Parts: sequence; C-alpha cells; structure tokens
Amino acid sequence: MVLISKNSSLFLQNCSICFARNRVCAWIGTGMGNTGDASFLRNRRLDSFLTADSVPNARESSKADQLKEETAPKQRSPESYEDDDGWAAVIISCVRIVTCFVTMMVTTFLWALIMVVLIPWPYQRIRQGNVYGHVTGKLMMWILGNPIRIEGAEFSNERAIYVSNHASPIDIFLMMWLTPTGSVGIAKKEIIWYPLFGQLYILANHLRIDRSNPNAAIESMKEAASAVVKNNLSLIIFPEGTRSKNGRLLPFKKGFVHLALQSRLPIVPVVLTGTHRAWRKGSLHIRPAPLTVSYLPPIRTDDWTADKIEDYVGMVHEIYVKQLPESQRPLV
Repeated sequence: MVLISKNSSLFLQNCSICFARNRVCAWIGTGMGNTGDASFLRNRRLDSFLTADSVPNARESSKADQLKEETAPKQRSPESYEDDDGWAAVIISCVRIVTCFVTMMVTTFLWALIMVVLIPWPYQRIRQGNVYGHVTGKLMMWILGNPIRIEGAEFSNERAIYVSNHASPIDIFLMMWLTPTGSVGIAKKEIIWYPLFGQLYILANHLRIDRSNPNAAIESMKEAASAVVKNNLSLIIFPEGTRSKNGRLLPFKKGFVHLALQSRLPIVPVVLTGTHRAWRKGSLHIRPAPLTVSYLPPIRTDDWTADKIEDYVGMVHEIYVKQLPESQRPLV
C-alpha cells in the first residue's frame, strides 16, 4: 500500500506540472504570436526548466547509483591476472628462472648420487625418483610463485595411468610434484641426452619408448606395460606427445590406450589449466597466471577391446575438450 500511495502521488504531481507547463506555453504562444524560432527556443528553455525541477528525485537516484558503481569493489574473475611486461617484471622472471635452474641442478646431482648407490635395487630407484620429483617439483612451483588450485585430489593416489595435457615446462614440474609414489614416466628415448636430468631419468628406472616407427613404438609400449604390471606401478604420460605452442589441445596419440589394454589400469585424466599463460613455449618470461590442476574420476578399462582403439582415444580427448577453457580448446 505504501508503494501504491507514493506512485500515485508522484503521478499526480507530474500531471499538475505538465498541466501548468502547457498553460504557460499556450500563454507565451498567444502573447508573442507565431514568432517561429523565438517561440520554439523559449518553449525549449521553459520545458527544460520545468522538467529539471520536476524530477529531482530521479537525478539524485541516478547520482547515487553512479556513486555506488564507482565505490563498489571490483569483482575479479578467479582466472584473471595482471600481465605485466615491464622491465621490473622481466628481471624478476629471469631471476626466478635462474633460481629454478640452479635448484634443479643441485637436487638432480644429489639424487643422482643416491641412485648410483641403489643400482642393485631397481624398485627403490623408482621410489627415490618419485621422492626427487616431489621435492624438486614443489621447489620449482614455490620459486615460480604461481597460485595453484588443486581439484579432485581424492583421485590422485590410486594406481592408474595418469594422462595430462602439455603446453608448458610447468606441466612437468606439476606432474613431478603431484603424482603418487610408485609412478614411472614414459618419455622418448632421446631424453637420455638432456644434461643431468636425462641421466637421472634413466637411473630412476623410468621408461622410454622408441618413436622412430609405429611398430617400434607399439613394442616399446608392450614392454613398458609389462614392467608396470610386474612391479605394481602407476604411469604418467602426456598423450599429445609434445608441447602445444599456443596452449590449445593437440590430437592424442594412441600410446596410452595400448598401455591401458596391456595393463588394464584405469585412466585418470589430469587437466592442467593456465600453464600456457604462465610460461609460454619458447619464452623466458614467467607470468603470475593462476594454475588449476583437476583430477577427474578414473575411467575403467577392464572391458576395453583392441578393435575400438580410435574410439577410446576420441572419448578421452573429448573429455579434455569439455573440461578445458575456451582459450585451450582445439580450433577445429
């Protein structure tokens, strides 16, 4: 009832003002005659005057709304960040990269010594390789300073094939840090030529595949699956096979499906978001982009058959397409 009363009062007030304005305008028109432009201008001025005086509440309300908008705290998207390309940011980025490199060389050298001592015990070398990854990966992420959100951590500790998209060196640090103990990575055989890291990879008893031709690759996958089953291990693999240059998801290779068929381990998709913005391929500038690591529910492979390999690859790839933000989805 109060609302109706106020509206009715405002309506009557406006009607009275309009009536008065029309009478004044009629009087001016009668007294001055048809003076054309002069009458039109006077009517415009009077109309503006009467209108301005008749709706002070509307003007005050408009100013109040504007003030509220200006003083209200800005709501920032959780994915937003300031991309600073100034000289100070570049210097800080270079310091972080150098610190990462030195730290990684120190930890790699220390664990290489441990691995040499453990040469007679292959499984212990795998476990120590995981410890190295947990320590080094966490140190790398701490030095880089990117905010990290982890989702679905309840799926991160079971024996499985962990597959991840790959668009940045940061992806490797995250997977080293977050994958469970008792996991082995699968990389191309040329990794042995990477200084220190490649040699430690071999000492840690991680697996390599020969990608020189499809038959050799499939045979390598069979050997890797056999080693995983024999030692009750988990696997870490990047199914794209290489880093994406722009962060957009690349087509998946079939290797992880062959591994699943041989081992019957479930597949746990690990979706990495934001790493391509934090450290772009070929760049030496680390940006403060927020990162998200999402573990998705395991995909059971008990009933998979060899005649549907293409279907399984497409199914897992589509899961990533749906989970990734628009900026990381394939263009096609």
